[in-house]
Amino acid sequence: MFSSLNLRIGFFLAKRQIKRSNPWTTILIIFVMFFTFLNLVVVSGILVGLIQGAVDAVRLHYMSDIIVSTLPDKSYIENSPEVINIIKSIPQVQAVTARYIEGGVVEANYKTKIKETDKSDIANASIAGIDPVAEDKVTNLSKFVIEGKYLAPDDYDQVLLGAYLDKKYMPVDSPGFSTLSNISAGSKIRLKIGNVTREMTIKGIVKAKVDEVSMRVYIPDAQFRSLAGRGDYNVSEISIKLKGGADPNLVSGIIKANGVDKVAKVQTFAEGEPKFVKDMQNTFALLGNILSSIGLVVASITIFIVIFINAITRRKFIGILKGIGINEKAIEISYIIQSFFYALCGSVIGIIVLYFFLQPAIAAHPIDFPFSDGILVAPIGGTMLRIGLLMLTTIIAGFVPARMVVRKNTLDSILGRN
Repeated sequence: MFSSLNLRIGFFLAKRQIKRSNPWTTILIIFVMFFTFLNLVVVSGILVGLIQGAVDAVRLHYMSDIIVSTLPDKSYIENSPEVINIIKSIPQVQAVTARYIEGGVVEANYKTKIKETDKSDIANASIAGIDPVAEDKVTNLSKFVIEGKYLAPDDYDQVLLGAYLDKKYMPVDSPGFSTLSNISAGSKIRLKIGNVTREMTIKGIVKAKVDEVSMRVYIPDAQFRSLAGRGDYNVSEISIKLKGGADPNLVSGIIKANGVDKVAKVQTFAEGEPKFVKDMQNTFALLGNILSSIGLVVASITIFIVIFINAITRRKFIGILKGIGINEKAIEISYIIQSFFYALCGSVIGIIVLYFFLQPAIAAHPIDFPFSDGILVAPIGGTMLRIGLLMLTTIIAGFVPARMVVRKNTLDSILGRN
């Protein structure tokens, strides 16, 4: 066992060895540990953050904290005005947006058709009737307008078109997916809901990395009710944004306690998140851990080589220490402490860079992936676990070569014999 005397002697020898070693060598080893730490945390953090960015976008710009939607056998939420009033009366609720949703058809370039038999430029779309002001308070929809302007509540015969319905932004040629050609803000389109067709003007085009946002056509709710015959004011979905620190599960329970779950499905964002998204998060986390493990092995090999070479070149010194009565355990402890020192310094530098520079920088300027704004996910608990793994593997990598050299015969070590 490692006695307190051996620990003190080992610490003294390690301190002396680190002070007398080449400073550039020490810096190089610490930087190896630093980059290993980043590899352990950042690689998996970005892979998980790629999916997390997409999940956050759905929460912030579509579902919000709680979503109330239609029951499976219904096409709208019954008694919607009463449901909305109940939701707005809850103190933890900050903002609410109600949406009417109907399937429809959008047609463009109909004025340039030469013959009536020519193929129409049409696309199937989800038509959403919204209160533009309420929608923007919950989902910040106006910030995603990339052409033209955002809707106003009193706009008439004007729409906000999802960019995925525009071939310019979604150049996909597939029999099962159609887009509109040669359109922009200001273009005329025909909008068909049920048996009603209306010519409208594209006021703006909206593009977000959320399919439900970028594949819809938005019109003010007043005109939607007129076109779809929704005189009962019964909506299809209600997104609820809560005040900071409010518990979604608590608010969801209050909504259900008021009987809303009898006429609609009430889900927190976590409950409404699709299972395949959670599976993707787990898969990417596993992939990140595999890649990080490779870096951990490389760091262990590096420390092993450094300690082994250090011990081999100091065999005579180690033999003398043993000859004057220094316990083998104390010498082994000195090399373990050296390994621990390198890993600790690299990890401390890594934590500073990660939480004070990398994570805030990526949060302010997310990585622009095609389907999400990637962030760096690095929870404190997970980071501490990885630091523990780095420390453990580094200590083992330092102990093994030291043990191999220290076990050599004392006289052979002093005389330099193999």
